[in-house]
Amino acid sequence: MAAVPLVAAYQAGIFDMPYATIVYDKRGHIARLTLNRPEMDNAIDERLSWELGEACQQINQDEDIRVVIITGAGDRAFCSGSDEDVPAVASAVAGIDRPVIAAINGDALGQGLELALSCDIRIASARARFGLPHTALGLIPTNGGTQRLPRIVAKGKALEMILTAEPIDAGEAYRIGLVNKVVPHQDLIPEAEEFAQRIAAKGPIALRYAKEAVNKGLDLTLEQGLRLEADLYFLLHTTEDRTDGIRAFQEKRPPQFKGR
Repeated sequence: MAAVPLVAAYQAGIFDMPYATIVYDKRGHIARLTLNRPEMDNAIDERLSWELGEACQQINQDEDIRVVIITGAGDRAFCSGSDEDVPAVASAVAGIDRPVIAAINGDALGQGLELALSCDIRIASARARFGLPHTALGLIPTNGGTQRLPRIVAKGKALEMILTAEPIDAGEAYRIGLVNKVVPHQDLIPEAEEFAQRIAAKGPIALRYAKEAVNKGLDLTLEQGLRLEADLYFLLHTTEDRTDGIRAFQEKRPPQFKGR
């Protein structure tokens, strides 16, 4: 078994469970991914990395999903990093074309923080801590930490976190804009679900295009970004959702978005 590559093992049916290190469930238009290695503080190993990547692909192929929540099992950690040299997981999550909410239930360290940074909105338990400990080990972040962190918080604060390798608490994370909101631990999942419901009520195509405009626009000049925004806005005019949204406004009723 140890000699069989992981992906080949799945394809050969050696693993009889589709997901053993994550829990993937869907309720209505909201999907939830839970990192499920609480005994290891949800550290990422090869199997979790592969399973999370597969789940992200599955989400992108499911037109019924409008919002995704990612969290960790247990009360101690969202994700404490990786316990071996594993493929990057942040890029798989960043590749989800729907809004992604990180419900950070505990420590988000190393690859755990990089995973949270790849999400669009971050809601943290008051117990959560955040850090990139790589330089203390003679390394640098390699899963987007040096690139996504300074795009979210100020460059100086990003460098401070990376160069000192010291964690910060949830209050400081909120102060510097790393997380959108801090809530009592017991309120974390209800808050994330309520946030997701509010987003899921909006036009699903508009949600995807808005995310694309913001994310791609960060790598463009302002003029190029404005062109991208205009192109995506024009494409929305061809959708049934846009027509119903206008009609619903005129008729003073909730829109019935169908993702078409």
